[in-house]
Order: sequence, then C-alpha cells, then structure tokens
Amino acid sequence: MARLADYFVLVAFGPHPRGSAEGQGQILQRFPEKDWEDNPFPQGIELFCQPSGWQLCPERNPPTFFVAVLTDINSERHYCACLTFWEPVEPTQEGLCTEDTAEREEEAGEGGPVGLSTAAPGPPGQLFAPKTLVLVSRLDHAEVFRNSLGLIYTIHVEGLNVGLENVVGNLLTCIIPLAGGSQRTISLGAGDRQVIQTPLTDSLPISRCSVALLFRQLGITNVLSLFCAALTEHKVLFLSRSYQRLSDACRGLLALLFPLRYSFTYVPILPAQLLEVLSTPTPFIIGVNAAFQAEAQELLDVIVADLDGGTVTVPECVHIPPLPEPLQSQTHSILSMVLDPELELADLAFPPPTTSTSSLKMQDKELRAVFLRLFAQLLQGYRWCLHMVRIHPEPVIRFHKAAFLGQRGLVEDDFLMKVLEGMAFAGFVSERGVPYRPTDLFDELVAHEVARMRADDSHPQRVLRHVKELAEQLYKNENPYPAVAMHKVQRPGEASHLRRAPRPFPRLDEGMVQWIVDQATAKMQGAPPAVKAEKKTTVPSGPPMTAILERSSGLHGNSARRLEVVRNCISYVFEGKMLEAKKLLPAVLRALKGRAARRCLAQELHLHVQQNRAVLDHQQFDFVVRMMNCCLQDCTSLDEHGIAAALLPLVTAFCRKLSPGVTQFAYSCVQEHVVWSTPQFWEAMFYGDVQTHIRALYLEPAEDRDPSQVGEALTQEDERSALDVASEQRRLWPTLSREKQQELVQKEESTVFSQAIHYASRMSYLLLPLDSTKSRLLRERAGLGDLESASNSLLTSSMAGSVAESYDTESGFEDAETCDVPGAVVRFINRFVDKVCTESGVTSDHLKGLHVMVPDIVQMHIETLEAVQRESKRLPPIQKPKLLRPRLLPGEECVLDGLRVYLLPDGREEGAGGSRGGPALLPAEGAVFLTTYRVIFTGMPTDPLVGEQVVVRSFPVAALTKEERINIQTPSDQYLPDGLQLRSCTFQLLKMVFDEEVGPDSAELFRKQLHKLRYPPDIRGTFALTLGSAHTPGRPPRATKDKGPSFRTLSRNLMKNAKRTIGRQYVTRKKYSPPSWEHRGQPPPGDQEDEISVSEELEPSTLTPSLALKPSDRMTMSSLVERACCRDYQRLGLGTLSSSLSRAKSEPFRISPVNRMYAICRSYPGLLIVPQSVQDNALQRVSRCYRQNRFPVVCWRSGRSKAVLLRSGGLHGKGVVGLFKAQNAPSPGQSQADSSSLEQEKYLQAVVSSMPRYADASGRNTLSGFSSAHMGSHVPSPRARVTTLSNPMAALASRRTAPRGKWGSVRAGGRSGGLSTDVGTRLAGVGPPQANGAPPDPGFLRPQRAALYIIGDKAQLKGVRPDPLQQWELVPIEVFETRQVKGSFKKLLKACVPGYPATEPGSASFLCSLEDSEWLIQIHKLLQVSVLVVELLDSGSSVLVSLEDGWDITTQVVSLVQLLSDPFYRTLEGFRLLVEKEWLSFGHRFSHRGAHTLAGQSSGFTPVFLQFLDCVHQVHLQFPMEFEFSPFYLKFLGYHHASHRFRTFLLDSDYERIELGLLYEEKGERRGQAACRSVWEYVERLSKRTPVFYNYLYAPEDAEVLRPYSNVSNLKVWDFYTEETLAEGPPYDWELAQGPPEPPEEERPDGGAPQSRRRVVWPCYDSCPRAQPDAISQLLEELQRLETELGRPPERWKDAWDRVKAAQRLEGRQDERGTPSSLLVSSVPHHRRSLGVYLQEGPVGSTLSLSLDSDQSSGSSASGSRQAARRSTSTLYSQFQTAESENRSYEGTLYKKGAFMKPWKARWFVLDKTKHQLRYYDHRVDTECKGFIDLAEVEAVAPGTPTLGAPKSVDEKAFFDVKTTRRVYNFCAQDVPSAQQWVDQIQSCLSDA
Repeated sequence: MARLADYFVLVAFGPHPRGSAEGQGQILQRFPEKDWEDNPFPQGIELFCQPSGWQLCPERNPPTFFVAVLTDINSERHYCACLTFWEPVEPTQEGLCTEDTAEREEEAGEGGPVGLSTAAPGPPGQLFAPKTLVLVSRLDHAEVFRNSLGLIYTIHVEGLNVGLENVVGNLLTCIIPLAGGSQRTISLGAGDRQVIQTPLTDSLPISRCSVALLFRQLGITNVLSLFCAALTEHKVLFLSRSYQRLSDACRGLLALLFPLRYSFTYVPILPAQLLEVLSTPTPFIIGVNAAFQAEAQELLDVIVADLDGGTVTVPECVHIPPLPEPLQSQTHSILSMVLDPELELADLAFPPPTTSTSSLKMQDKELRAVFLRLFAQLLQGYRWCLHMVRIHPEPVIRFHKAAFLGQRGLVEDDFLMKVLEGMAFAGFVSERGVPYRPTDLFDELVAHEVARMRADDSHPQRVLRHVKELAEQLYKNENPYPAVAMHKVQRPGEASHLRRAPRPFPRLDEGMVQWIVDQATAKMQGAPPAVKAEKKTTVPSGPPMTAILERSSGLHGNSARRLEVVRNCISYVFEGKMLEAKKLLPAVLRALKGRAARRCLAQELHLHVQQNRAVLDHQQFDFVVRMMNCCLQDCTSLDEHGIAAALLPLVTAFCRKLSPGVTQFAYSCVQEHVVWSTPQFWEAMFYGDVQTHIRALYLEPAEDRDPSQVGEALTQEDERSALDVASEQRRLWPTLSREKQQELVQKEESTVFSQAIHYASRMSYLLLPLDSTKSRLLRERAGLGDLESASNSLLTSSMAGSVAESYDTESGFEDAETCDVPGAVVRFINRFVDKVCTESGVTSDHLKGLHVMVPDIVQMHIETLEAVQRESKRLPPIQKPKLLRPRLLPGEECVLDGLRVYLLPDGREEGAGGSRGGPALLPAEGAVFLTTYRVIFTGMPTDPLVGEQVVVRSFPVAALTKEERINIQTPSDQYLPDGLQLRSCTFQLLKMVFDEEVGPDSAELFRKQLHKLRYPPDIRGTFALTLGSAHTPGRPPRATKDKGPSFRTLSRNLMKNAKRTIGRQYVTRKKYSPPSWEHRGQPPPGDQEDEISVSEELEPSTLTPSLALKPSDRMTMSSLVERACCRDYQRLGLGTLSSSLSRAKSEPFRISPVNRMYAICRSYPGLLIVPQSVQDNALQRVSRCYRQNRFPVVCWRSGRSKAVLLRSGGLHGKGVVGLFKAQNAPSPGQSQADSSSLEQEKYLQAVVSSMPRYADASGRNTLSGFSSAHMGSHVPSPRARVTTLSNPMAALASRRTAPRGKWGSVRAGGRSGGLSTDVGTRLAGVGPPQANGAPPDPGFLRPQRAALYIIGDKAQLKGVRPDPLQQWELVPIEVFETRQVKGSFKKLLKACVPGYPATEPGSASFLCSLEDSEWLIQIHKLLQVSVLVVELLDSGSSVLVSLEDGWDITTQVVSLVQLLSDPFYRTLEGFRLLVEKEWLSFGHRFSHRGAHTLAGQSSGFTPVFLQFLDCVHQVHLQFPMEFEFSPFYLKFLGYHHASHRFRTFLLDSDYERIELGLLYEEKGERRGQAACRSVWEYVERLSKRTPVFYNYLYAPEDAEVLRPYSNVSNLKVWDFYTEETLAEGPPYDWELAQGPPEPPEEERPDGGAPQSRRRVVWPCYDSCPRAQPDAISQLLEELQRLETELGRPPERWKDAWDRVKAAQRLEGRQDERGTPSSLLVSSVPHHRRSLGVYLQEGPVGSTLSLSLDSDQSSGSSASGSRQAARRSTSTLYSQFQTAESENRSYEGTLYKKGAFMKPWKARWFVLDKTKHQLRYYDHRVDTECKGFIDLAEVEAVAPGTPTLGAPKSVDEKAFFDVKTTRRVYNFCAQDVPSAQQWVDQIQSCLSDA
C-alpha cells in the first residue's frame, strides 16, 4: 500500500531578487509541513511548475495541467502534477518589488482590501500572475491527479461550500494498493467519487496512450532510431510546445525499453533555468519546450526529436547502430501492419469492407507487444549464459557476454554489443537473473514462446495474431476492470477562467490539515498491513540458444567430411602413425578455420586426456601443439565460441618428458595468443568454473560429478542446471537454521577462494614465457601489467571497454625493457584476483592471503620453466628443407648468405582481379639472399600439396622504395616476431618473417647492409659502376680506376676555361643544384638504370690527361658530333656541324657548339640546334630568362609540314615585386619589358623567322583546312580524333564573338570535370589582351594560325610578352607536379601489390584503389597534351614546350610527341635514339628522381621515366602494328632504368657523366667478354640470340602520325605492374631465367618421360611465353636443335632469318587444307627490316606462313588502304577470318575467261597485298572465295587480245593476261583506265616482293 499523494504545494509568482523583468516561483504553503520519514520533500519544485520561467501575462489564460518528473538521489521518481491558473496582479505587487509577497497574500486571504477584484476586466495595463497547485506523489496516476487538483480549483472558482482544508487533508491521507489488479474507490469529501485501478503486476510499465501518440507524431523509422539510440546510450532530446506531450513521449519511449530499465538522466520536462544540463557528458532522455530550440541546435552529440514537426535529427558525429537483420526489417513491417492496416489492402481490386481499427489505447498495447516480442527474440536464451557465482547469503550472478554473442552468431553486431555493455542490461541481469522470484509476461514469453515466434516469422498474419494476444495481456494488466470505472468529479463551468475570480486563492489552515493527516496516520498504525504476499517461483530458462540468422561460416561449411579428417588425424597421432598424420595435417589446419572443426578437436583431445594418454612423445607433442595453435590463432580476445575455454584444461594436461624429472607441458608452446592476455576471458572462465563447483556442492552425492571436468559445458540433459539448484536453495534458505546458513555461506566462500588460487597458477602458466628474460609476449600486449581490466563484470561502467582499448602503452608496461616479466605477470594476476574476489564476496583475510601467494606461485613456476627451457634446447632440431641457392649474374656477389625466412602472401594474386586458379604457392619457406645487385628469396611452398615447386622472388636492391618491420602470425604456426616487408618500384614485394634460428642481430645486419647497398654514399658505389671495376665498394671512392682522375682534371680544365659559368666553380664533381633544389634526390628506391649510350666512343689517344686545352676542345667537339642527338639532327635535316661553322645561310637552323663546355647550361647536351640568325653570344643572355638556364632549343622537325618542336625550362619568376606587377598590370606583357625579356622576344622572333612558311609575318596559313581535316565533330577517318581541352574559363570563351567549331576544347576525359589540374585551360580564350587596349584576341578561334605556340604552366606564362604581330601564342595549361607523380605512384604500388590479402574478393577493391591513385589520370593528361602538340605540328605550327624546369614533364611530352609524329622513333634504333637524346642528353635527373645515393634518400622515388614508358605502352596497345619493338622491350627498360645493372640511366646529365668518365670509354676496354655496361649494348647482344624484343605484328604505314585515344576509359593497366613469375623471378635478367631452349626440362623435376613435353602451366607461377613460346621462337629453337643434331656450328637467328627471306619463301605457302595464316609485311625507312608474323591456331595446331615481302608503295595504293589496315584498334586483326573481306588492297569487277572450253564470266576480284593473292568471288557481297591466284607464281602481266565469247562493247586495250607458272589467265576490265589501274596494282605487288 502507498499514499496517493505525499505533498500538496501552493506556488505563486514572486519578484526576482535582482529586480529583473522575469519573476521567480515562491512556495506559499506546503502540506504537510514536516517531511515524511520515508520520503523527504523534493527540492526545486518551483522551477518545474513553470518550466518556461515565471512571467506576468497581459490576459487571463485558461488553466493548464501537466505532470513533471523529478528523480531523487536514490533514483526514485516523484511525479509532480501541476495545475496552473492566472490571477490579476495587485498594483502594489507590480510596483513594490521589495515588499514581502507572502504578507500581501495573507491579507487577501483574511478578507482585507482586494486589489481590483470588483473592477471590470481591468484597465488596459492590467497584468495576470500565474499560481500553481502542485501534487507530489511516487505513484503515476496522472488522471487521478488531474481530477483531484481540478476539484480543488473548481471549489475555489465556483465558490462551492466545501472546506478546502478537508479536501486537501483527505487527498494526503488516501492510501491505495501498489499492484495486484485491485480496484479502489476514493472520495475527497466534496461529493466526488473516483475509481483507482492498480495494475496486475508492478514490473510492467503503464503507458496509457503514450506509445501510440509517439508513433503518430514521429513515424515508425524515427521511433525505431530513438529506440536504438536510447538502448545504446545516446543522448535524446524531445522538443514540443506542449508539456503534456513531452511527458507522454518520454513515458512512451521508456515503455518501449521494457524489460530493460533506463538508468540515466530522465527529465521529461526540463526548466529553462537548467538548460545547461543538456551539455552533460552522460546519456539522457530530456524534454524541452520548443521555444528553446535554438539552444538545442548548438549541441553536437544530441539526437533531437521534434514532436510537433515529426522529425528526428541525428548529428553527423553520432552513429546509431541499427537492430540486427532480419529483426530490423521484421519489426518495421509488423509495426506498419499495426499502425496502418489499410496498407496491406490498398492495392486490392476488391478491398474488403473497412475493418474497424483498434482504439488508441489498444493500439498502444499492440505497439508495445511488438517491442516486447523483439526483446524476447533478441535476448532469447540469455539464462543459459548466466553464471551463478554465489547462492547464499545473496545470489551473485554474472553474464557471459562473449558466449551469448557467439552462440547467437552476432559477434560482429554493433547494436547487441553496445546493449550488452550498457547499464540497462547490467540492471536487467541483476534484477532478472535471480533464479527464484515472481515472474511476469516477459519471462513467460522468452521461456515458452520462442519456438512459436521462430515459426511465425515467415507468416505476417500469425505474427499479427501473436502481437494482438500479447496486447490483450498488456491491456488487461493496465485495466483489470474495464467496465466499472464510474468517476464523478465536479468541474468548473465553461470559460470560468474569464470570469472575475471572487478573490485570490485563499490561504489554508495548516493546523486543520495537519490534524486530519495525524489522525489518519494513527489509524494506519493500528491496522495490519494489507500486503499481498508476492508469489515467487523458479524462473524458467527456456530452450537453449540458437543463432538469430543461420549463417554458413563462409568458405568452411561444417561438413562431416572435415570433422572426419580432424578425427582421423588425431587418432593417427595417438596411434603413432606419424606419416599418415603428416599427410592429413595440412587439410586439418585448413579445416580448423571452421568453428565445428575446432570444437571437434577440443572434444577429441579431451577424450584422450580422460583415457590417460596425455604424456606424448616429441613428434606427437609437436602435432598436438601445432593443431592447438591453429585453433587458437583465429580466436578473438573474447573467445566467443568457447574454443580457448575448452583448450585451457588440455594445455595443462598434454606434456612430454624432456629428461628424468623435467616435463614440458603444452601451455609453454601456445602462449602467443591474444586471448590469454584478455581479463574478460579469464573472468568468464573463472565464473564458469566456480558455478560448476558451487552446483556440485549442493547436488546429492549420487548426482555429483568429478570436479575435474570444470571446463565442460554448464549442463547435461539429465542433470539439473546450476540455476535450478540455486532456485531450490533460495526457496529453502528462509527455513534453514542460523548455523546451517552460516555453514553454507562458508562453504561457498572457500569454493570461490580455492578456485582463485587455481586460476592464479593457471594464469601464470599461460602468461610466463619459457624464457622469462624475453618479454616478447608483454611487448605484444603492451599493457598486460597495468591493464585496467575491461571486463564483462557488471560493476564496471560501460566505458570500461573503451578505456581498456586505449590504455597508454608507455604507462602500460614501462619496465618491459628491463625484462621484469614476473612483475608484470604478478600485477596482472593480482588485479584479476582483486576483481573476481570482491565481486564473489571472498573475505578480506582470504584476499590478503591470495596477494601474498601470487608472487610465490609465479616464482615457483619460473623455476620449473628454467629447467624446461634448458632441456628443450638439447632436443634435436626439427629438420628443415635445405636452402636453394639462387643463380647469380656474372659479377654479382653475395653480400649476406641465406637467412631462413617465410615468404608470406601479399594479396597480389587477388589484387590483380580475383584468384587465378592454381594451388597456394605462398606462404613459402626458404631463405633470403642479399647480393650486390639483388634481394632474392628462394624456397618451397609450405603447403606440401603443391609439390616440389621452387618459388623465386627477387628485385634489384636499387629498386627498393620502402622497408618496414611487421609482426605476423605465420602459417607455420610458430610465432615469429621479426618480420620485414620490402617493397620495390619494379612491383615486387617481399613480405617475410625470419625463422627462429635467425637471431635479431642477423636480421638487423640484413637491414643495415640492405640500406647501405640501396643508398651508397656516392654514385660510384652503385652496382653498375662497381661491376667489373678494380675498386671494391669498401675502398674510398677517390681510389677509382686510373681513368677517373684524368677525366676529372680534364673536365676541371674545360670548365675553368669556359668563358662564363653559371653557378659556382665546381672543383670536385657536384650536381648542378640551384638554391631551390638544395635537397637532392627523390624517391627512395628506384629509378636507377645504368649508363648512357656507349655506342659513341673516342679513339683512346684523344683522352690522355696530358692534352692541352685546345686539342681537348677539338676532341670534345668531335666526340660530341658522334653523340646520339647529333646523328638525329642530321637525319632530320636540322644542319650539320660543318654548316654551322661555315654559316650556310640557306639552312634556317644550325648546330651551335656554344654549350660544348657545358658553360651555358649544365643539363643540356654539348651541341644544340638554334636559329641560324641568332649569334652564340646572345644565347647566354637568352638563357637567363629560363629556369636552370634551359633556353628554347629545337629537338625535332616535321618532315612534312617543316614545323619544329622546341623544348625549354619554364620562365623565371621575376621576384615578388615582378609578380605583383604582373598581376596588376593591364597586360601581362608590359611590366616585363626589361632587357632579358626583349632578348627572349628576339629569340622567339628568330625561331618564327626560321620557319620557311612563316618567313613573312602575314600568317597566311588559315585554320579552315586544319579544322576540317582534324577538328570536325564527325571525322571520316578513324585516325583523326577530336582533341579538345576543357577549361575553367569556359564562360570567358563563350562571351567571345568568334567563328564556332574551328577549335574544340581539349577536354579532360578521365573524371567528370572534377580535377583542378585539368590539362589545358583551353586554347580558346587564353590569348593575352592586346597592348593597345583593343578587346582581347580570341586565341585559337582567330582565322590565322600562330606560327609558334608556347605551351607552358599557367603561373609561368604571366610574364611573357604577347607578340604584337601575333606570330606566337601562349597556351597556358595546368599540369601535375612531380610530387603528385610520386604520391600517385605510391598509391599505385599499394593497389597492384597490396601487401595484405584482399579483404573483399573480386576486383572491386583493386579498381577502387587504382582509381584513388590517379595514375591513369596523369597518363591521360600526358597523352592529351601530346596529341594536342602533334595536331599543332601536323597543321604546320611550331610548338615550344616550356613546363616546370624542363626536365620532367617537358621531357615526357616532347618524347611522346616525337614518338607519335615520327615513325622512325617507333623502331628499336629510333626509340633508343629518342631516349638517349631527350632523356639522357637533355638532362633528365635520373639519379635525383631515382634517389640513387644517400643524399637523395629523403626525396623518394619519382617514376617520371616509368610514366613515359607507360604512355608508350598505351599507344602500343592502340597501334600494335606501328612499333618494331615488343611490349616486353618497354617492360625491360622499365625494370632496368631502376635496377642499376647498366650504367645507361645513372647520373643527371651528360656533364656529370663526362665528369665521372662514363660517357666516352675507350673502345678496347669494352670489347672484352665483360658484362655489358650499356643497356642498349645488352639489348643488341640479346637480340642476336632471341627475338624477344621484336614485335611480329610490325607493319607500319608510311608517314603515319598516331593520335591515340587518351580517355581514362581507353587506358589499360600495364601488366608490368600486376604480373609476376614465381618460377624464376622477374624475367628481365635474361641470363638468370632458364633459357628459352627446352624450358620444360629444367623446371620439371623429373616428371614423366622427356619425350612427352606436356606440363601444367600455372598463372602467377610460370612465365607463359617461356612455357609456350610463340611460333617464331619455336621454329628457331627447332632450328637450333637440328643444327646440334647435324653437328653444324650454330648460327645467329638473324642470319638464318635473312637466308630464309632470300630463298624465294615457297615453304610458307598456304596449304590446300586452307588453314588461314598470314604475314604482316613491313618496310622501314632505314637499314633494318623486320618481319611480322600472324599466328592462328587451326584444327591441326599452329601453322606458320612466312611470306616475306616488303611494301614500299603503300602511297600508290587505293585510298581505301588506310582504313582497311586499321578499322579501329579494338578490332585489330579480326580481319584474318576465312572470309577475307578486309584485306583488300584493291578491288573491282573483271571479266575472266574460264579454263579450257569455259566461257567468260564477270567476277568480283580482290587484290590482297598482305596475303599476296588475287582472289575472286561471284559478286561483291559474297563471303565465299571461289578461287585465288598466288602472286608468288606470277611470271608476267601483259596486254591481251579478245578471244571467243568476250564481252562485245569493250575496248581492246581493256584486255590483259596474267601468266603464272601453271597457266595463263585472260582478263577484261570494264574500260581502259581501270584495266591500266589493275595492271599497275598487280605490277607494284610483284615489284614489292
């Protein structure tokens, strides 16, 4: 029973003490005046009466009512019902703020003068003050409170003849039952009657209509997210203008949370003065008036629900975890069925008559029933995870969170995890975990209805029926007597508040009220307490747990076969059949990824322990330990599947005898798992074992179990569970005698204590390493010593989990360095003991004893371990496979011999787009070798099923880009701590862990040596320079070979005497470093190839140190003439040195030797092409305008349009002042009119004048032809592409008045315009304004083309003066910087070689990371700019590329332009020349970008050259017939430019190479059989042995300009980045690969008869080209074999090839079977011809038809030949079908005379130059060839004469005959010209042959 009301309070408006406009509440009277003993008067009521503040009001408002909730310090809720009405304010009250308001009120009450009571509604200034009647109660009967306060107000307003004191006294003395479903009628003595119904059970919340209202206001989704937010402890704030609504919403939300209780701040109505409470860090549910919405919006982590607007706002920083699926969707759908039953019927054609919807009250219960059902599904089986730790004197219960999550299959679920860690659930366990207590609806539901709910899930109607049943019960609980409720309460009349009140609310007589209260209290003391005894029962546990969603455990389904394998393997181990067990072990280790197999292993091993077979021999022990380790390595720290728990008793049981008296237990070998250092795991294990023992304590002896089985599951079917036992004991407890009770308590306490001792030793077993001086374990778990245990205990707050994860490592275990392992373990165990003993009620004496014991236990264990460790070292080591030695190159020396390592998988195979089949070659076991050139791993796969395959992975030391330490659990199941991950820029990754036998010192030595080799202090330390030279890397670099000093002296003299040098004098060799490049070097490992072209050398005599300067000058000149650039200039007709000396004026350009001493520009070559008219002395001045003095020089000239391509560095900024001037000046040119810019202008003018077409400045060349040929939107030729540059300045361009369509815009095709570094802001609209202030010139849109376009960086071109005659024009573009290239490359490396297995299968993650790298976007931009320049050059304008310093992106663009424009550079020789000229001579900084030395280490690897090769590869893909070299050639250069094997790609410029003596080596020195020093020489040598660098599809079209597509969608990832061959390592060091002849014999270890030649080829292991060589290699191989058989000396394949070509190629004839085959033919403009072969698999294997001819006359072929040869790159070579439709060099209708006695017939003839045939068809569209004449057999073509039956109306001259070796064919054309054309075509074919 309880009082209906505890206090009645009258609160009125009072002035604010500080005189502010707002008042404050004052308590006028309270009854009773003394506090109740059991319930003190709550503070702060005056704030809650008027939550928005006490304010006067200009009009009389109607009375209001709401219920506020106050929570006291004991978490008891007090319901404050507030009825507020307004009374007129007396004038004195307004004016005198100092007078005591209470006195005035008293006067009024005693009938004194009554202010304005008799006046009319009052003068306009009349104000009204609020007054509130408050009822404070601990019961929540809002309607009763409303009626009671309403009655008091009615009596006052209506002036009823009833004493208010009596009514208040009766109200305070009314006693009603709390629960039990009784009905009580009460009267307050004013002729009123109210019926109060109590709920049936107290535990179910009362919600009335609040839940239904909440759903109506917010909707399903919003309420669900609020529900999840409240459960996962987020802050929830409700806003509404109505206080009653706020109360209802908060009550509704709490009702949904049942059976959990909300235990944080709960304030349904928060007063305005307390708004700062919203900033509290703890969770809350609070309601605030919508007027304060602005304050709510400032809160960052509060979820705001606006009840009036129906919205829920979740801040960005807050993540509300959703319910686990499928519960989320099921709950959503059932809620919509309850709230909107019409929804199901809305689409029916014949809807049933409308069903009556439930009343609001009923709907409320239905909604609650849905959530009650949801909780029953979520928490189903929770009682099976309760641990009874103590039964007497009070139950102590713990919840095994991990087991619950594991068995429900929800370990990963964020929502349930947070709920279980929350305070609400902690309360739930302590309240509902008790085994003997009254039960309610939830207990019934979770115990008995689970099966039904599971069955109903798929039937919505059945679910709805269940919900309605539950709703009935909830409704009945709230309204046990629905029909009887007869209320009779007087109410005030309509609009009574507007009438003048007779007087203010009177002051009540305290004495009278107190007297009524005292009398009632006295009466109550006499009466017996009417308390119903609560009916307690045993709480049913319900069925065992099942997973919420049955998930198959991915790849490892728990098939019986797997479990069978595990069982067999274990029985083999224990029967001693070790060989059998060894065979099964890999399969077992794989199976153990599955949970069922791990459980099975634990059970099987347990059986063997029970049969006393725990002492094992060494091999058995090894197997058991490996399997246990494998089980444990997948356990999380929580051990949710109980695997570690099941193995814990086993690891202390299995052992082996090392020597008499020394036994090693399994625990010493399975310590390296995170689960052992997790306090929660140990607590759960401890409580589980305690429960087992406590249960055994109370069971009858007959039922008692052997207590050794502590690790087993909680219960067997036939035994009572611990909860049942506990329930029985709690029932009997009150009946026991005091002594018996004491005895039981003592027994339980000692049980817990003995378990604590047991666990202290168990923990010491698993935490102390075998060698206690090594703190490896503790280093891994840095906080083991002082880890604040984040446990599943209910005492710790929900924050504990996060604290544990973020503990400070330093404080965690600061003495790890001093190896205080025992101390750390003691602290860990003590903390555990403290926690569990305090929670389990162990006495403090016992606890002290434990603390004394723990260090002794640990110390004893350490002593035993010392003996074990000593003995275990004496065991014979396990046999490991012998190390495989790698093959080395000549001159390569081993620095560190094999260190035993495991090579781990790095995700590469998956990363390249899905697994490619074949068994797992990695992880592999082997050794890593460090040589002067490479890092090499060789070994065998650890998986024995893969057989004896050898795994090789290596990369050049110089290519190393990143080296980091890693810690990994290896698949060999021993924990090897020291790992190393080496990443190289050749796309290899060595992820390896060192074997135990490799000490940390060896590993450290390996790292140091690697670092020393990777970053030599001087460039002379690189492999290419040390190779074959006398000095060893050990000696100081000064002592180089004798030649070195001579070169240094020579170059020093040269430099000293140069007229003007640019930086300081270089006494010793240094790179030219202007101030901005102080930090030299760039990416760490990488770009280092070898040396520069060695094909130009001097006579030895010219380089002796004794030479005087003049001869040396001459010498330099003559040697320069031999350089690559000079040869190329002569080829291009850009002048010879002689012409430049004699100044032949006829040539526009000359070769200037001005830089022969490298005095003007160190990074340029010695000879440069400049305009004829410019004097050498002017060049010095011009060079100052450009960065690094790289002034514009010509590097290529178009043979057709005679336009020239120039390159230079960017323009110098002119300092800060100049920059400002440039920005503010009206035209970018005027501010820069100083001398140097005039020089620059003159120079550009000279360049323009040197072009023949632009010698006059009138610029007659118009754009119309250009645009129609190349720029139209519909281009007939597929080769001309629309190239457009899009720009941010499009708006500017659109305002121009200019002809449309002349010039498109170069558009970035990659991303949809989101890149700021768009290539080229646009050619239109960036021309500078005219100097005279005329409107700006519309750039490219003007009809006259500029003679010269300057392509430069936007920022740099500000200072260039515009040409008044508009002969040159600036094209500002935005390009990426080298640091962006570096960053992009790093990401590309990670994408292609991830370093860890892919998280998600398939290629999605690979493609995402590839896109993130933006590598292809950079390729796209380079190609785009290059195509733009090609177009300009092709149209006759010259182009100057002037970007950055002129040595990175400029070089890329210039090289690409030449490659696209000039077919010569697409040959092997031409490409070499291009690289030597543009990259080597023009000073690309290979050493700097490749970080070749120690100095460059910090700047990292920037693959500018590799990016260029990638661009060439993209073009190669689109035009495979245009390149003489194969894609392998590009990969070869890409690999070796970073490998340092050759000297070609060392150093930053020719100047540095001369200085070091690399450029001109004596011929005699190089001709020995020494290793090649130049990559070109190596390519040449290799080409004589194998055709690997040749492209057999090479069939170029004359003078073809390539215009590749550059959109990202057209680009492909280069397979250089993704492919690898594990059989032999990278294939670019040809000598190391098992040479192409007979590859299978070497690689196949004696597999089958040698003649069978069949073998399995695995992707990612074998190199397919080697395993299955192309037809040409195959033929050459066959040739070699025959030569050996015949005993003839082998000859070079090239000579054999030429001989075959010379013989009149009859053997390549197409045979009669018609197997299609063909040859693509070619001719090259220089001395070498190369031949293309097309191979096609026919039904009889691959046939090869070599028909070797060359096509000199493609110019004279018909116009169709261009399109015919290349319809589009994507369908390239699909033309070799049997319908030879596409190879049509010339075609048309001819009449042909049939064979003997056959008539003339008109046929469609096709001349095919490629196949060398004249084919004929019945008609034009016919696909079946009727026959062909082989042109190889044709002897002559002669004019013919008409014969019998010839067409009549044809001229005689239209007849001609073709004579072959077999017969004469007679032909007749339709007219004479076409006959002539046919004869010419056939003749040209024959002459080509």
